[in-house]
Amino acid sequence: MVTTRITRITDSEKLVSICGSPSIGWPPFTKGSVLASIAWMMSFTPMFIVILALGMTDLLFALDSIPAIYGLTDAPYIVFTANAFALLGLLQLYFLLGGLLDRLVYLGIGLSLILAFIGGKLIIHAMEANTLSFINGGQPIEGLPHIETEFSLAVIVGILVVTTVLSLLKSRRDARKLTGMNDEGQ
Repeated sequence: MVTTRITRITDSEKLVSICGSPSIGWPPFTKGSVLASIAWMMSFTPMFIVILALGMTDLLFALDSIPAIYGLTDAPYIVFTANAFALLGLLQLYFLLGGLLDRLVYLGIGLSLILAFIGGKLIIHAMEANTLSFINGGQPIEGLPHIETEFSLAVIVGILVVTTVLSLLKSRRDARKLTGMNDEGQ
C-alpha cells in the first residue's frame, strides 16, 4: 500500500494533474508566477512548492553543517556567521559542484574522512569536558589528545586537496584511455 502511494506521488504527470486540479485548491500553471487569482481569490501555484522546496533544501544544508563548524570552534558568533554565509551561498556552491561531480570521483571518500575526523574530534572534546555521571563518575577523562583548530583546518584542507588532485588525475587518465580507444577504433 505504501509503495503504491509513493509510486502515484512520484509519477510526474499525476503530480502535475493533482497540483493543477481545482479539487485541492491549486490553480493551473501560470507561466512561472507564485500567486494566481481564481474567482477573485489569490491562491498559490505549484511554483510556490518548488520555491519552498529549494529554500528548505538550502536551510537543511546549512543546519547540517553546524556539527562540522563546532568541530572547528566553540565560538557561537563564528558558528552563526558561518551558517548565515552557508544559507547565502551553499545552494550555488552545490550546483557548481554538481557539474564537477563526474570529475571529482573521490570526493565522497574525502568527505566521509572529514566527517569521521570531525566526529572523532567532537567525541574527544566531549570526553574532555565530561559531565555524564555514568562515564568516569562525571569527571573529565584525562590523557586524551587536544586537537587544535589549526590542526583541524590543516587536516580538512589536506584531505580535500588530496582527494581533488587524485580525482582530477583519475579523470585525466580515464579521458586518455577513452581517447586512445577512440583513436584505435578509427
